[in-house]
Amino acid sequence: MKLALAAAVVAGAASVSAQAPPDVEAILARVGERIAEYYSRAQSVVCTEKQVVQQITRDYSPTGFARTTEYELHVESEEGSDDGHPADAKVVRELLKVNGRAPRDRDAKRPEGCTDGNPLSPEPLAFLLPAHRGEYVFSSAGPGKGRDRDTFVIEFRALKPEGQGVLAESANGHEDCFSWASPVVTRGKVWVDARTYHVVRIEQGQATAAEVKVPWELQRKHRLENHMIVERDETVIRYKRVPFNDPEETLLLPESIETLLVVRGNLESIRRQEKFSDYRRFVTAARVVK
Repeated sequence: MKLALAAAVVAGAASVSAQAPPDVEAILARVGERIAEYYSRAQSVVCTEKQVVQQITRDYSPTGFARTTEYELHVESEEGSDDGHPADAKVVRELLKVNGRAPRDRDAKRPEGCTDGNPLSPEPLAFLLPAHRGEYVFSSAGPGKGRDRDTFVIEFRALKPEGQGVLAESANGHEDCFSWASPVVTRGKVWVDARTYHVVRIEQGQATAAEVKVPWELQRKHRLENHMIVERDETVIRYKRVPFNDPEETLLLPESIETLLVVRGNLESIRRQEKFSDYRRFVTAARVVK
């Protein structure tokens, strides 16, 4: 899960401490409803996404030059099931700029573009929809604290790993670019607004370090070791309230995503920052409303 767009009208006011928290299933049911409401309107909301990717050393110090890319982004949802919930959703990106300039044809193959955002990627909040909740174990972590005192905190853990942990050449077309499906389970926390049942923050990462095997043909072709260790693969997503006019409403939309990937082996470790701005809504084919 790399990106989430969740939106809903902000309403009411309450305090977690002023009411008995509902059980986890009740919270998740309300959260699923809010996500479904957003997906029903998501195709009319677009924004600008700016990504900055910085290579880092083992002590997390920056090395080399950062790469900056900008995209126009929106979400497309698939038709839902009989219960009215969407089955899934995808994030759609159109590349606008690479390091401040218009993209060139050669950018589609150069190794520097390996970390660029995928044109089409899963919408991460979909794991909270009824169709996917059976793939995870959820438990209550109680009310939030400090700034998060008006939230419920839910812990989650995947029931099984994404894959077998075998390195493969990436399908995005860039040279010296690789991908893998993690051989360890994902776990994390979700902060849910107690007033509206909207997700306001997600933190997730690997439950343990992961060993990824490197096939012999890739070892020989790219001079790689026979395995690598993914020490950390962590993501934090934060949301903010965004006002719209015509009709007037406030939607909860992503503010930023921070990702840290630390690899021991021949591949690069990176820190990625994504920021979202210039939200606008297409009310008709001829009119844009901010």
